[in-house]
Amino acid sequence: MQKIRLLVIDDSALIRKILTEIFNSAPDMEVVGVAEDPIVARDLIKKLNPDVLTLDVEMPRMDGLTFLRNLMRLRPMPVVMISTLTEKGAEVTLEALKIGAVDFIAKPKVDVANSLNDYAQILIEKVRMAARARVKGEGLSVSGISAPKAYAPSITVDTENNSVDVILAPVTVKKAFKKTEKIIALGASTGGTEAIKAVMRDLPKSTPAIVISQHLPAAFSVSFARHVNDVSAMTVVIAKEGQPVLPGHIYIAPGDKHLLVMREGMQYICRLNDGAAVNRHKPSVDVMFRSIAQQVGSNAIGVMLTGMGADGARSMKEMHDVGAKNIVQDEASSVVWGMPGEVYKLGAADYVVPLDGIAKLIIKLATQ
Repeated sequence: MQKIRLLVIDDSALIRKILTEIFNSAPDMEVVGVAEDPIVARDLIKKLNPDVLTLDVEMPRMDGLTFLRNLMRLRPMPVVMISTLTEKGAEVTLEALKIGAVDFIAKPKVDVANSLNDYAQILIEKVRMAARARVKGEGLSVSGISAPKAYAPSITVDTENNSVDVILAPVTVKKAFKKTEKIIALGASTGGTEAIKAVMRDLPKSTPAIVISQHLPAAFSVSFARHVNDVSAMTVVIAKEGQPVLPGHIYIAPGDKHLLVMREGMQYICRLNDGAAVNRHKPSVDVMFRSIAQQVGSNAIGVMLTGMGADGARSMKEMHDVGAKNIVQDEASSVVWGMPGEVYKLGAADYVVPLDGIAKLIIKLATQ
């Protein structure tokens, strides 16, 4: 078995030691080098030819963003950012994802011993995914819309974590709904921060309401909403409990709550749930999509963008079964075709579309 070769870049000797021990504990990984700053890392990349880098942002001699820009210009390769969960850390990390980093994870909490096992498992999964990810330069050129091909109905969901049933029980939903107002529900994970901006950038202010669950920590929510608002003609907000869901608005799930859409009289409202993580995520796309299936039904448009894992696939199938139209990002334009691929395997995708064609299709379906 060929191992994933890693280069760890961090100015903290303790963090370098912890990350090295985590990666070397995985049978398919090997840390081939460590660097305390980007200058040392630059020479090691040429010498060792690693498959994946982990990169701290705040380092001596050259900051991580400058190093990342140079790397993506001269030698694009998978990078996982090691981030601090602060507002400043959020801004820097979102900029790193824009430049080309595949994913990020918080710095390990070295003072909480029992947290390292869970942290190690998540980090190892992120690096495995990064090693397979598509690292692209700027300017996606693929286009067009295709119908799904033959699929094999199979799905892989993390059964060790709480099911969506814990948050919102399954019910039998009729396909016919009296209310005709459309709602667009969008889920994403790895690579999603940039993919969401690409879609929102091309939607007019008159677009029906959009609800979004993107896998992000709470500290990143405000910064992410601001970044989306900067590129969108629609009004972008962090969803609040009881908030009416209105056309021309985008509601982003806060990073520490599940977002649900509920019908109250003749309007839809946001509901926030502080329950357990579902599929290891909070917010969970599955939770949001199930509420959409139950409350909006055939008036909904579902969109699944790039992401690791299977969160949202089962509930998107529920949306499909009650008559909603589902769009999934195609494999070629996804950073990782995990979440969209699982929807496709379930036969719940009505359209498989490159990223640059999704906004046009949303507009078409919303006006039918």
